[in-house]
Amino acid sequence: MIRRVLDALLREGYLGSGVPVRLPELDDEQWLDVGGRYLPVEPGGFLADWMVRRPGVAVRSGGLRLLDGLDDVLAVFTPPNDADPDERIGYAVFADECREAAQAIELGERHRPAVLARLDARYGPAPSGIPGSLFYESLAAHLDHPVYPTARCRHGIAGDELLRYAPEFAPEFELRWAGVPAQVAVRHGHLPAWWPTPALLGLPARFVPFPVHPLTWQAVELPGAVLADATMLRATPTLSMRTVALVDHPGVHVKLPLPTSMLGARNRRSIQPGTLADGEVVQRLLGRVLRGEPSFAGRILLADETTWGQAGHEHLGYLVRRFPSGLEGARVVTVAALLAGAPDRRPVIAGLADDFFGGDLLALLGDYLRLLFRLHVTLWLRYGIALESHQQNTSLVLERGQPIRLLFKDNDGARIDPALLGHVPPVVDRRMIVDGPGELCDVFTTITVHLCAGALAFGLAEQDVAPLGELLALVRRRMSEAVDELAAEPDAPLLRERVLEAERLPVKSMIIAGTLRSKARTGATDINKYYGTTAPNYLQVEDLS
Repeated sequence: MIRRVLDALLREGYLGSGVPVRLPELDDEQWLDVGGRYLPVEPGGFLADWMVRRPGVAVRSGGLRLLDGLDDVLAVFTPPNDADPDERIGYAVFADECREAAQAIELGERHRPAVLARLDARYGPAPSGIPGSLFYESLAAHLDHPVYPTARCRHGIAGDELLRYAPEFAPEFELRWAGVPAQVAVRHGHLPAWWPTPALLGLPARFVPFPVHPLTWQAVELPGAVLADATMLRATPTLSMRTVALVDHPGVHVKLPLPTSMLGARNRRSIQPGTLADGEVVQRLLGRVLRGEPSFAGRILLADETTWGQAGHEHLGYLVRRFPSGLEGARVVTVAALLAGAPDRRPVIAGLADDFFGGDLLALLGDYLRLLFRLHVTLWLRYGIALESHQQNTSLVLERGQPIRLLFKDNDGARIDPALLGHVPPVVDRRMIVDGPGELCDVFTTITVHLCAGALAFGLAEQDVAPLGELLALVRRRMSEAVDELAAEPDAPLLRERVLEAERLPVKSMIIAGTLRSKARTGATDINKYYGTTAPNYLQVEDLS
């Protein structure tokens, strides 16, 4: 984890640019001098000019010595006492985040054998359908985020609470409930027939039942709500943790606010009023687009996110997510799990290649990338839509005798250019509406390209599955094919120029915007879309086909 933290601080420019030096007292390799502190580095890495080649930092203190403990390394970069107070506070929070993540990783490793046994008993050797997708989400929870170094920190949640509620431990628990005054509750869509009634929960009839995550129920004051003593609906966490799958109702997930932050202290896991309605708007928009694109018929699947409730408070809200029917015999695997270690210690994608592609992993990867880029390039160039469909929100659907399919969910972070779309969609969050292709390109690059394609190539190469150059050439080839199909669209040359042919690509500064620095300092209107730096374009590779 020390290496990942240092890589991130370097990548985002928090430590400055640094000066390459040699330290023959320690070794004959490259070091980077960042203000009198020396990092062991080598050129390259994912989204970086330099990558740390071994964990630790060298300092001169009575001679040159290497510090390789987490607390020692964090202490080296602590801002001085005369630094901006916000800078000191932000770094202190980040240091705590690092420690919490390290503890969560250790806890996960300690319990992994028991979790694998639990998953095997629950899902068997070939986990199928939407219920089986939870097998892969639990495996993915043991894997680090491609970019954010402390993703396994859930601020304020640790120890026994992680064991009871975090996806890497595959627990089951009962949902709590709150009664919301009817005049306050905003509800949309059609609840399932089995949804608890006030009478079943022991609530007065004038209250509307809202599901509440147990962590929220015990930690957050919910003004105007009446907390029910009864628990109903058994649940198990998905990879996002705040979304849970209902054990007795396969194919239904419920998204709930959590009193924590993930991927940054400012990245709160509550549900802001308006976001659920925006997600529905984008889902319906995508449905209309796909109906007009017959080449995607049956290949692109959308979760139904039209049933939701809010009560004007960030911790009182829910989304009932229904998945498409007919997937009982399919393997549904989040992209986030493809690099995760399966019980046989190989990456998940290797087992999927055995089961569906005769062991040809590159054929599986190529088919996935072809459909991924065809969809997202079409959405951008033809309709002015860039989805925030990162590796957690995108799933492969694999079934014998069927071409590969993709399943998408959680679309409230999209960016939309009305000039290309032809109208202004009625979204609450006006940040979703952009003027021109620039922000579409940034979202496409940092989400679709980096997280859903580039990270896979680098991860598979790191696991010695295939040479990095061959994997990156495949990514470039599939993207080029998608752009070639739409070469007549006005923004096609811009996509080529800013993604395929650019010397450098935009990179999110996730820890700077999420934890280290305030919004006032970064100027970020959306901490999840703060493009604070760039990196060499890894797509500038020779096509080895």
